[in-house]
Amino acid sequence: MKIKNLLFGVAVLALGFTSCKDEKETKAQKNVDTYVVFVDSLGNLEGATAKQNWQTIDEAYQMRITEAETALADLKDNAAAQSKIDASKAKYEALKVKYEADLQNEMTDKQKMESTSNPNQMLRDRLFGAGKVGEDMSFAWVNKDNILQVYDNFFQSYKDNKANFSREDYDEIKLMYEALDSRKNTVEKEGLSSDDNGKIASIKFKFSPMFKVNRVGAKSRENAEAKE
Repeated sequence: MKIKNLLFGVAVLALGFTSCKDEKETKAQKNVDTYVVFVDSLGNLEGATAKQNWQTIDEAYQMRITEAETALADLKDNAAAQSKIDASKAKYEALKVKYEADLQNEMTDKQKMESTSNPNQMLRDRLFGAGKVGEDMSFAWVNKDNILQVYDNFFQSYKDNKANFSREDYDEIKLMYEALDSRKNTVEKEGLSSDDNGKIASIKFKFSPMFKVNRVGAKSRENAEAKE
């Protein structure tokens, strides 16, 4: 209810700040005052409420700031209005830094908990970075500018940890590698440079035979241990 009142009731509060000027300038002043009141109102929200609804708040903010900055052209005394807008911008940015940092910390803690309780997620995090790849094995975040680095980091991490992988780990790695290759097919059509493509081919050339040998070795090792 607080968020609803904030997003839809601010305009009413702003009306008290406008004077009887011509209609165009009155509307412009209203937009500036609405923006200022909106930002001030955020400071009165409980932290938990603001954080929980931050995406909605930010969307409303973007609308308010756009209206306020557009209104400057219709104001005779736009220097004073600009000063108000700048002050409110500073207030909002301070709030944004705080709440987005809190949300990021919460997300990181959640990812750590999920990773610790899920061996496959721990493996994905180890090879591609914490939280980069989930159960759906989506590599949508990989693009023509970072795909070479993704392959290189994957290969380096694989080499560093290959002695510790179980047979199940190798099965999971195979699925991840195939998903990354599938994404590469898409990225090639989006402007992947021939130079980066060549370097990726070199990594794949070194990885494939190494993986096959290591995977067979892991199965043999586990079979031998089971017989002991």
